[in-house]
Amino acid sequence: MSILRLEAGQVEWGGRALLDHAELNLEAGERVGLIGRNGEGKSTLLQVLAGLSALDAGNLWVAPGVHRAYLAQEPELAGEHDLLTAIKSGHPAWRHLQNADVDDAHAHALADHHEAWQIDYKAEALRDSLGLPAAGVVSALSGGQRKRVAIAATLVADPDLLFLDEPTNHLDLPAILALEQSLLRHRGTLVFITHDRRFLDRLATRIIELDRGILRSFPGTFAAYQSRKAEVLAAEAAADSRLEGQLAEEEAWLRQGVKARAKRNQGRLRRLEGLRDERASRRQQQGQATLQISTADRSGALIAELDHVSFAYKGRPVIRDFSTRIERGDRVGIIGPNGAGKTTLLRLILGELEPQEGTIRRGTKQEVAYFDQMRSTLDPESRVLDAIADGNDFIEINGERRHVLSYLQDFLFPPSRARGLIKALSGGERARLLLARLFARPANILVLDEPTNDLDLETLEVLEERLQSYSGTLFLVSHDRDFLDNVVTQVIAFGEDGQISQNAGGYEDWLRWQTESRRPAKSTESGGGKGSGKRDGGGKGKKSAMSYKETQDLAILPAQIEALEKEQSEIAAVLALPETYQNPERLREVQASADAISASLTKAYGRWEALEEKAAALTAAGS
Repeated sequence: MSILRLEAGQVEWGGRALLDHAELNLEAGERVGLIGRNGEGKSTLLQVLAGLSALDAGNLWVAPGVHRAYLAQEPELAGEHDLLTAIKSGHPAWRHLQNADVDDAHAHALADHHEAWQIDYKAEALRDSLGLPAAGVVSALSGGQRKRVAIAATLVADPDLLFLDEPTNHLDLPAILALEQSLLRHRGTLVFITHDRRFLDRLATRIIELDRGILRSFPGTFAAYQSRKAEVLAAEAAADSRLEGQLAEEEAWLRQGVKARAKRNQGRLRRLEGLRDERASRRQQQGQATLQISTADRSGALIAELDHVSFAYKGRPVIRDFSTRIERGDRVGIIGPNGAGKTTLLRLILGELEPQEGTIRRGTKQEVAYFDQMRSTLDPESRVLDAIADGNDFIEINGERRHVLSYLQDFLFPPSRARGLIKALSGGERARLLLARLFARPANILVLDEPTNDLDLETLEVLEERLQSYSGTLFLVSHDRDFLDNVVTQVIAFGEDGQISQNAGGYEDWLRWQTESRRPAKSTESGGGKGSGKRDGGGKGKKSAMSYKETQDLAILPAQIEALEKEQSEIAAVLALPETYQNPERLREVQASADAISASLTKAYGRWEALEEKAAALTAAGS
């Protein structure tokens, strides 16, 4: 069932069409990922759909009785509110009750309604599921906690249409995983903007791309979108080539001799004029960012060696007894909850702090470039080009002298944009500018603190490629799981009470290691010598033999898992079909089946691994 339709939508900003006769239809229960380049107008589109901004032309229809909720990229919250009040303020009924007069009959009816007294319960459940503290006021929260409060306030009323603008920005990994689960349980229609590819893959049942004012729909996964997108661009290139050929042919005819011009066909002239108009109105796809990192002379082989380092802040352990050695060329990912101490560790490694216990030995010839996630090094009142060259016209990148305007064009800033003020830039454009500033400084150590926030997907992929080939040392603080997997070679992870673990590989390797380390240790039989493996009456610490049912389960589980995986692939193929989304009832059934099979697979994998481990332990004990 259709619950929202956008027809011939038009929005202009600064003489540029953000929406150009855009068409969109949303069905009940679907989850739509909205993607596109920075500055294309994704946030504007979301605000239009949420009823917060008006169209310049076109129509927006929303089904009667549909409740819409919107989460801004940088949400505003009342600092004096306690957590539960801030969350409940997102519910229309709660707001009405707070603002109602004593004799307001409608308010009394609302108070008696069964949903009104459930608001407290819903607010508490959302607070706990998103990992927020039990008490406190908004003003005392960190940026990531405030974002979670805003998300909870958006979800508390169970909206039929939910619009989320970059919901994962400033969230740590546990919060992102909790948000994924909350949104998978949400029964309404979801439209969200994100550059987190793992989050996009996990949630989206359809991809909508905003490209040069036009909306294109790609049913299915993000991988399916990428394949279809390549086909669309190829077809567009072929159409452009045909247009150029026709235009060249008509202009060659017009330039013929006097005799031909005297007999020229007025219809053909009108066709030529039409081709010229079409060419003039055609909006070319924006180019891809070209990121070039300026490198300094090589640092020493040693970057830092930490020996039993501890550091506490106001009596709270931030780092406890941590030892590691980091060498030139290492690419280190640092992960952990917000406020765990990731920045403190970086400052210790780079020499900005000294340990309270233990020692740190640092290397030589170190030139550090630091990417600040809060963009605090950018002056909003300065021009874009002054952030790169401090008023100079030229900069030097790896021995090559470049004009600053030419360098900024590599980062998708045309001259008109480069001469403008920083405060006029979008969040994604500020991120690109900070990268341009960072990479213009010669460095052999890069420290990137949440560089993926606000970056579009294409720029993100280019950045990944440059970092993979970077010859210096990289420290990356990020909650983007795909980015970590594609860039880093080792992970340092913060746990509880200042405990830190270190593991080779990316995020998935660390997650696998965490899962294995949490399994119960294999118990060993007490005593030794002959007869130690026989029944001793006490049975303490002894491994029991496998039961008949366990033996049977171990034998049949591989086939069951294979069948479930096959069924999961078949359902994924159904979800990739456009016609699936034309029948809301069918869509809900397929999604429910997909969720059920995923749960069954998880349970089967867990059971099989436990039985395999038990069988292996019994075999080892008997040998």
